[in-house]
Amino acid sequence: MNTTVTANGTKRVIDGVERVFYDGYWIKAYEPPADSLRMKRQLIEGLTRRLFNHVEHGINIPGRRLAETRASYNAEQDPDRKRVKGAMLAGALFNRATDIFTKLMEMQELGIEIQTDNALMRECGFCLQEALNLGKLVRHRSGEEGIDELWGEPFRAFSIPIEAFYDSRYIKISQTLRDIDRIGGVMVETFAGSRFFEGIEDPTLRFTEAAKVKCETLRTDPAIFDVWADFAVAAERLASVTPRLAGATAPEDLQLAVDGMNLIVQGRDLVSYITRARVPMPKSTREYVERCEYWRSGLCLRLHPSPVAP
Repeated sequence: MNTTVTANGTKRVIDGVERVFYDGYWIKAYEPPADSLRMKRQLIEGLTRRLFNHVEHGINIPGRRLAETRASYNAEQDPDRKRVKGAMLAGALFNRATDIFTKLMEMQELGIEIQTDNALMRECGFCLQEALNLGKLVRHRSGEEGIDELWGEPFRAFSIPIEAFYDSRYIKISQTLRDIDRIGGVMVETFAGSRFFEGIEDPTLRFTEAAKVKCETLRTDPAIFDVWADFAVAAERLASVTPRLAGATAPEDLQLAVDGMNLIVQGRDLVSYITRARVPMPKSTREYVERCEYWRSGLCLRLHPSPVAP
């Protein structure tokens, strides 16, 4: 038998759109910008804004307050407060690195050549590395888990060519698309066969397909207006599904229906989180799958109750 294996990084025009293949997915491809200090600065600034848009509130500390943020973190003894202050320190380090890069760019525009071994360049790298380590303390805005990948992106953008950074993003997008498919598959498997949520398959799959298109589409793409509208409407329609309660009079049935609806909304939210962040959330995904399995076991018990011993 002749089998052709498509190599990661293969590019192909599909339906008029250039796409790149990674781990089973043909992802919309974009031409990377020129590999210059100016473009790296813009990329890192964009990644920094993106990071703070997805993490918990209150940690976007200006870089100029790095010393006092570190002093407060070092002096803290309470473990929970120290985690929060560590997250704040990560934010300050992140912003300090961006501050340094901005000033280096301004110097370059004045004709001053900046070598890669420049002391400020090294300091920028140190700040990003420490922020990456402390980023493990930071939680997503949902409060469910951290997104370590977002902290690592600016450091990668700082340390490797822009084209290589773009390639690494395609790998993360393929992993995100895989998890979107996984969550959608679990939702369909869990709810489509139940009497409470007949017909849930279509809005679920429409939502996950819209989510995958949103995940691969840059905000600067002219298509984003239609892509975001499709995604938002699909999310609203999925959350508007209501359970069918005809004949469900037992308290256990009503509770199953309520819990199932809550799980559908949670699945919708989880897919939305990872779609917007464009990175997987493995802990949240694993826990969501476990909750779905628990709900399904409760449904099976209602449909096939164990015989009562005489």
